[in-house]
Amino acid sequence: MAFYTPLGGGRFLSTEHTAGPWSAHSQHLGPPSALMVRALEALPSAAPMSIGRVAVEILGPVPVAELAVTAEVVRPGRSVELLRAELSADGRPVAVCSAWRMLHSDTTAVRTSGGDALPAPESARPTGRPAGWGPGYLDVMEWRAVVGDIGLPGPATVWARQRVDLVDGERPTGLQRLLVLADSGNGVSSELDPREWYFINTELTVHVHRPPLGEWMGMVAHSVIGTAGAGAAHTVLHDEEGEVARGAQALLVRRR
Repeated sequence: MAFYTPLGGGRFLSTEHTAGPWSAHSQHLGPPSALMVRALEALPSAAPMSIGRVAVEILGPVPVAELAVTAEVVRPGRSVELLRAELSADGRPVAVCSAWRMLHSDTTAVRTSGGDALPAPESARPTGRPAGWGPGYLDVMEWRAVVGDIGLPGPATVWARQRVDLVDGERPTGLQRLLVLADSGNGVSSELDPREWYFINTELTVHVHRPPLGEWMGMVAHSVIGTAGAGAAHTVLHDEEGEVARGAQALLVRRR
């Protein structure tokens, strides 16, 4: 099982596992974000480099359908490079992704602390899709709650790992696993009843401190809501060794 079946030539067939909780016909943005990152990671570089920032702009609903992905180096360089990927459905762009790729070097000696590591996934409480949320993505992720829960309002700390591959027949990279989860920050830390309110993110930005390791990815997420229909979700992302990245999502907030 996988989120996508490769068709060749940068084309992929989306499976039912990509469906988001709001509609069986539209995808959760985790898998599409990771699919674009996969294309960026495949771009050749002259020296060892790693991606330090990913920014996904959502141009419209991503259908559970055939998708096409393209990627390019927009600004080449010896130390830093700007990359760009585009995701389209039926010839229409539905999302774009830009990333800064940086020259890899050993900075272990000057590494700063990211705070305490999260309790191990094995010690956390198994949880799952809340009642009233649709099947698909939420069902093929294994969820474990440390603080709060997916279906409860307020900040939450959770672990998750994929039960399926990103692309059929391929083992996901650590960065791909991270992006599959990172778009869940606003849902995990929702302050509002999704039956009464929309809190839709228009983008996702992730700053990566180091390459993620392992299958389990964790998030410490909280949302803030302003007075004029806008909000934000903020997420500290972990692997089992500790903090690995920080994410943010701009939110459109309005009544259904």
